[in-house]
Amino acid sequence: MGNAVTTGSGKARKASVVGRIPDEISCETVTTAAVSVAVDKLGPNIDHIDRSIIEQLQRDGRAPYTRLGAAVGLSEAAVRQRVQKLTDAGVMQVVAVTDPMQLGFFRQAMIGIRATGDTRVLADLLAAMPAVDYVVLTAGSFDILAEVVCEDDDELLELLNSQIRNLDGVRSTETFVYLKLHKQFYNWGTR
Repeated sequence: MGNAVTTGSGKARKASVVGRIPDEISCETVTTAAVSVAVDKLGPNIDHIDRSIIEQLQRDGRAPYTRLGAAVGLSEAAVRQRVQKLTDAGVMQVVAVTDPMQLGFFRQAMIGIRATGDTRVLADLLAAMPAVDYVVLTAGSFDILAEVVCEDDDELLELLNSQIRNLDGVRSTETFVYLKLHKQFYNWGTR
């Protein structure tokens, strides 16, 4: 299938590796590999071996199946099948995490949105915007939080004024500009 650019949670642009995990990912901007996990989707069908495979991939998303097999006590083919099952079920994604600043995106921000109407419709509209890489429906003072990655403050201002604030259902916004990314890990999935 190949590589496809996706968005995800966190502070990074992600390039999803769909299907088989390649022996190498040729991407000069990769700063780390990450595996995002939603363990509850398979519930009791995830056993200790699946969790071990996930943990291994969180350490090194480019690990070959032979090394994964040796680490968890299975054959290369058995590991390949389990990884495929986990990715097909949407339990995990193997992605390349890039540093947005090295790609020319120097402004990141979280935008709190107060909305009227169906917030799911508004969330879909936000998720379709290329600059938006994270959208979550929330309870509290904001109905939606949207993370954006922009080249500079001018692009952020244009995005806010021309796109986000003009969407039907946006009542008000509050923008939290990131000054420094202090922590970002993707290894929480198997606790």
